[in-house]
Amino acid sequence: MTASANPIERSFEIAALRCDDLAPLVYRRLHAEHPETVTMFRTEGSELVKGSMLALTIEAMLDFAGPRTGHFRIIECEISSHDAYGTPRELFIAFFRVIAGTLREALGADWSAEIDAAWRNLLEEIEDVVARSEG
Repeated sequence: MTASANPIERSFEIAALRCDDLAPLVYRRLHAEHPETVTMFRTEGSELVKGSMLALTIEAMLDFAGPRTGHFRIIECEISSHDAYGTPRELFIAFFRVIAGTLREALGADWSAEIDAAWRNLLEEIEDVVARSEG
């Protein structure tokens, strides 16, 4: 496997080599850092919803950090849908930070200064998108 030149993509590649499924790690961290999220997911079928939500988010983040072919636009769409659910904007943004924190933990010593800078930049850009969105 050839490592990606894109630090965000590379962080996901390294994490994929170390763990079969990021979803349990991401949601464990999300629920620990934001306990109010536990009740936001229905009890039956929530694992499928969580997995789907994470997969769509990762796809959007990779596109946003890379070629911007259009998949990143789901972030803007999901701002509106999460507003309709009553999800606070800060909590919406926190999900992206939780993903970054989970990857940082999974990468350990492989979380380089380049990856860190790329993630900081990506999170700032996502926060800007959320801030610019009508609310």
